[in-house]
Amino acid sequence: MLKSLLSSLFIFFISVYALSQNAKDNETRLKNGEDLNVLYRNEASGAIYAHTAIGFGLAYRRGWQVNVTRKRMFELELQNFKNPKEIKTVNSAGQGARGYFYGKLNSFFIFRPGIGFQNILYQRSDKKSVEIRYSYFIGATINFAKPVYLEVRNSQTDQNTTIERYDPNVDNQYNIVGKAPFQNGLDHTTIYPGGYAKFALSFDYSNRYNGVKAIEVGALVDIYPVGLPMMADNKYEQVFPQLYVKYVFGKKWF
Repeated sequence: MLKSLLSSLFIFFISVYALSQNAKDNETRLKNGEDLNVLYRNEASGAIYAHTAIGFGLAYRRGWQVNVTRKRMFELELQNFKNPKEIKTVNSAGQGARGYFYGKLNSFFIFRPGIGFQNILYQRSDKKSVEIRYSYFIGATINFAKPVYLEVRNSQTDQNTTIERYDPNVDNQYNIVGKAPFQNGLDHTTIYPGGYAKFALSFDYSNRYNGVKAIEVGALVDIYPVGLPMMADNKYEQVFPQLYVKYVFGKKWF
């Protein structure tokens, strides 16, 4: 009887130990993002991207799981924006001249808050596979237009210079020394509100199921109710399409 009791106790403690080890192993697997059969309800990511409006941008996204294959997303983006007609030039007639963009009226910086959805097109089957998603967003475009200021020589012979806002109606091309420091004109920044729409494909290759590591390619269009004063002697445009490629990194959690 004692032998049977001891055997039962031994089996009981072994079972408890095995269960506790299994629970610890599962917890470790979850913490390390090694369990495929887990639905993470939250996601946050950052990104850096290059775009066809001749520049770069930064982005942040926050996602909430709606169902197994669909997330509701909120995003913020900040980028610069240049006109393809901008050509850097130097006043060859001026001593100590620096580069500037003749005819450029404003420098543009865009801020986009938006909402959308991300859907799984192809779900990964293991760590070595790639998950393909498509997403679409709409939101506000807030464009900050900082006027261009130039350093101008008072005359072709005078060495004294002044900082002046570029005026296309004043022909002072041969007196331009170069672009003025960036802070000039900040107090005259004008805000142009608009809206945007975006469609994107992303390819997530993270080796952890609770991580995000992806390449995203997409197209978007910014639309403004009024034309933007970008370049002198050019029509003020209201619609600006662009393509981009983005590197995304982030995490998921319960």
